[in-house]
Amino acid sequence: MRVFHVLPDRFTELPGLPAELPAGGFLWVGSARREFEVGVAEVQAALQRLAGGQLVDLHASDLLNNQLPSHYDYTSWYDIMVFRRLAPGAGTEGLFVDDNTGTAATARQALAAIDTRPVGFAAFDQLLLTVHPAECAVLDHFAARLAGLVAGSDGRGATRLPSSPADLMLRMVNHMVDSYLDLRRLLTRQLGYLQAQLLDPKSRFDDWSLLLESRNALHLLEDTCEDQRSAVQEWIDALAEWPDATDPQARRERELLRVRSRDVQEHVERVLGHVRRLEQSAETAVQMHFSALGHRTNDIMRTLTVLTAIFLPLNLITGYFGMNFESLPLIHNPYGFWIASGGMVFVGVTLVAIFRSKRYLGRSR
Repeated sequence: MRVFHVLPDRFTELPGLPAELPAGGFLWVGSARREFEVGVAEVQAALQRLAGGQLVDLHASDLLNNQLPSHYDYTSWYDIMVFRRLAPGAGTEGLFVDDNTGTAATARQALAAIDTRPVGFAAFDQLLLTVHPAECAVLDHFAARLAGLVAGSDGRGATRLPSSPADLMLRMVNHMVDSYLDLRRLLTRQLGYLQAQLLDPKSRFDDWSLLLESRNALHLLEDTCEDQRSAVQEWIDALAEWPDATDPQARRERELLRVRSRDVQEHVERVLGHVRRLEQSAETAVQMHFSALGHRTNDIMRTLTVLTAIFLPLNLITGYFGMNFESLPLIHNPYGFWIASGGMVFVGVTLVAIFRSKRYLGRSR
């Protein structure tokens, strides 16, 4: 468990939970899910001491649930949000199709490694509690990022520090949404590879299981994004019902919260729109594949039909002269074979010319 004290111009990490709230700023308490499960009694006691209230048992269970979808809830003394992160799993950097070592098989491994585990937030007036899955980089990333803002401040960077627990929560949520870019790179390349294989007339596509897994991954992401959008919208609705602040600085911070909330919602909408475009593109590629396959089958059947039509009169001629009768014409003529052969060639050439003029032979463009 890591505890940070966030001030407008200073960001420091504390050795542990303090006995009381600092005079200014707010506290950020970040914990892994397993660590929070083991020390939930200690955390509840600290919340009672520092924030004046504990987590409701139902909300504490939500923070411990590793399968919970994104959602938002609130009480009179804190707001709680569970937000599922979108990120490729660890070790997927070299598993992309079209990389130096990327193949369809490694892309399947990368799709299976997609990480959508939830991160929990409990935002009090002067304290933010975050519960992260194991090996989650969000906590360490933001701790280093906020410390870097202070270290690199030249008089202007200090204003970029979060002004409230809700502000920090929204920044972390926005970062998790933006981390979808890496996942989008994987899915775009994977589906592009599959679409190229589907539409290649010289290949026989048979990796339907990978295509199905890719489409299932897209459906999963769409459901995840729908839950994220609902959670952010509920937060925006709850933020609009907060009592109006009388202090100008508090009003400005409240308006910044609304702006950042709308920005997070817009990012989620873009992610959802991209997922839906990928789904539509995959569905269109499958339909085009079967259309092209049907078109090639029609070309083959048309060619075979035309060849049958060409040889049918020739078979009739050979069958006619193959009858065992003495009085057949040309049967005793020394030039009969050449006359019959010439007639067969003439009929064949004539039929080929007629069928070509009607475009029954040859590939359709």
